[in-house]
Amino acid sequence: MNRQPSLLDNLFEEPPRPVTVSELTADVKRLLERRFGDVWVEGEISNFKRHTSGHWYFTLKDAGAQVRCASFKNANRSIRFRPEDGLVVTVRGRLSVYEPRGDYQLLVSSMEPVGLGALQLAFDQLKARLASEGLFGEERKRPIPQVPRRVGIVTSRTGAALQDILRVLRRRNAAISVLVAPARVQGEGAVAEIVSAISRLSESGLVDVMIVGRGGGSLEDLWAFNDERVARAIAASTVPVISAVGHETDVTIADFVADLRSPTPSAAAEVVAAASVELRAAIDRRRREAAAVVRYRLLDLRSDLRHVVASDALRDVPALVHRRMQAVDEASDEISRVAAARLSMSRSMLDAHARALAARDPRRRVLVERERLTKMKAAIPAFARRALDVRRHAFADVRGRLSTLDPLGVLSRGFAVVRTATGRIVRSPSDVAPGQGIDIRVEGGSFSAARTDDTHDGEGTVRK
Repeated sequence: MNRQPSLLDNLFEEPPRPVTVSELTADVKRLLERRFGDVWVEGEISNFKRHTSGHWYFTLKDAGAQVRCASFKNANRSIRFRPEDGLVVTVRGRLSVYEPRGDYQLLVSSMEPVGLGALQLAFDQLKARLASEGLFGEERKRPIPQVPRRVGIVTSRTGAALQDILRVLRRRNAAISVLVAPARVQGEGAVAEIVSAISRLSESGLVDVMIVGRGGGSLEDLWAFNDERVARAIAASTVPVISAVGHETDVTIADFVADLRSPTPSAAAEVVAAASVELRAAIDRRRREAAAVVRYRLLDLRSDLRHVVASDALRDVPALVHRRMQAVDEASDEISRVAAARLSMSRSMLDAHARALAARDPRRRVLVERERLTKMKAAIPAFARRALDVRRHAFADVRGRLSTLDPLGVLSRGFAVVRTATGRIVRSPSDVAPGQGIDIRVEGGSFSAARTDDTHDGEGTVRK
């Protein structure tokens, strides 16, 4: 028999351990993701925000409630239309919790508009946006060249569209050259290849007109030609573009942007070749008309000639011709005479100019100066010798005069120079005191002496 817990038992029980907010949120997140791992929800989009990371954040609401939604970049790539506020959609995803805020949210994996297909909605949205930019304006449309020399084609290498275009061009105008830029026209990577092919043909400068298209198919098959990147590549092309996508009932964004829309690829080839064919036909027609006019004119001139030949007007023609021929001969002689006189005068002037130039020829001046320089070089030694002799004679003359004026020169004739001990020249006995020493210089040397007191007739007697 089970015993009921008493009040005393409750007094000794430990209280439960509290959980943290993070633990509680994590438990709720696990429960929601397990219970609502794949749900479909319908509602109206509001507060739509396109983040720079490529993720989308918005609220899905109805009259009574709302739920936050997040659609990440990888999932967004598969959504063909552009979500916007007020649009009613059905989304598929799973419930989760954004733990930093404790909010539950729906992580979207796919989205479809309610009441309108996603592709159709995407088509209408892009069409409206490009139209508002003026990309569909008639003022942008360029005329297709009347006589294109080379046509560029952007389509699948293996598709029937390429063969249809080539067959029509060969039949209508085989002189037109073709440059094919192959590209996938549906499936993954088709848009990038179409854009690249259009850009290459546009930048090459090798084509006069471009056909961009493919054969028929479903809306999904033709969707690459509803892409914004393809539309802008067509708009940026430097040559006119003909859009030839699908059948006559198919309409794509490329048709609106292109300079001309063709219902089929074959019809596009007809348009390109038609101008040349029509021009050739017009040329042939003009040629035939011109030939007929020339024939009629020749017949008229021939009839007039017959009348002239049959009339008397031609009787004086030989004499008139002879007079004209004689006048021509006289004029020719006069021309020859004048030409000869002018030629002679020109030759005389040319000779005079030649002589004047020869007289001023720098080479002649160089020869004259060179000869003068040679003579000067040869005269330099004789001139130097004469100048040296003149300088020698002048030097000898100056030397002789200096020798004559030299006070020491008289020593050779027996004279002497007497100086005091201080070096002063003695000119009279009064210049030397008795007993004072003197220096006496004679030819060949000098010696010392002193004055004595002896005198003779007032003359001083010097003893050694």
